[in-house]
Amino acid sequence: MQDKEKGRVFVNKERILCPSMMCASFSNLEEDTRNLEKADIDIFHIDIMDGTFVSNFGMGIQDLELIRKATTKTIDVHLMITEPSKYVEMFADMGADIIYIHPEADLQPARTLSLIHDKGKKVGLAINPGTSIETIKELFFLIDYLMIMTVNPGFSGQSYLDYVNTKIEKAVSYAEVYDFKVMVDGAISSNKIDELSSMGVSGFVLGTSALFGKEGSYKEIVNELRQ
Repeated sequence: MQDKEKGRVFVNKERILCPSMMCASFSNLEEDTRNLEKADIDIFHIDIMDGTFVSNFGMGIQDLELIRKATTKTIDVHLMITEPSKYVEMFADMGADIIYIHPEADLQPARTLSLIHDKGKKVGLAINPGTSIETIKELFFLIDYLMIMTVNPGFSGQSYLDYVNTKIEKAVSYAEVYDFKVMVDGAISSNKIDELSSMGVSGFVLGTSALFGKEGSYKEIVNELRQ
């Protein structure tokens, strides 16, 4: 982002790295969690799906319980479910530190965001590629994180949607005013991290494009992604 008075390019040096645990090894989820913690990742990202809001199923409450017991790091839950207000209290009590909801799945998102805050948790809002910034900006004073989906939610292995970059630029400009962090989720490669970090994005959900299934240890990969 350009500083109009001084002509400088904004570069966000903070990189919040969030492994998507759907991509981890389910045969030994606890060991993968501990290895990622040793690699000094920032936030464990857990996708919860109901087969209705998105046509897939994600991780279960048992997975969250296992990861919570295996790490002292921050955990977020990304609720890709209808009527998320019914489940906020449950996930908060299970130890989620950040709870994301989709306004597309909630008739009264402001009330649900306030409920997350009242539970003492960080408040996250996640939006699909087709959801405009203009339709949600009234909610910005309620949130700590805005996560922009850069693929259509529900499935891994998709291609990054470049048209979302315009929305990301708008979100970054609002983030400075309302004091929230902009996160991205979907086909985030190491090159995309460099590109989006230079635009002012703070956090990156990491799947198979940047972290899982790559050569080298988690620690080596994470150190490289931070540079």
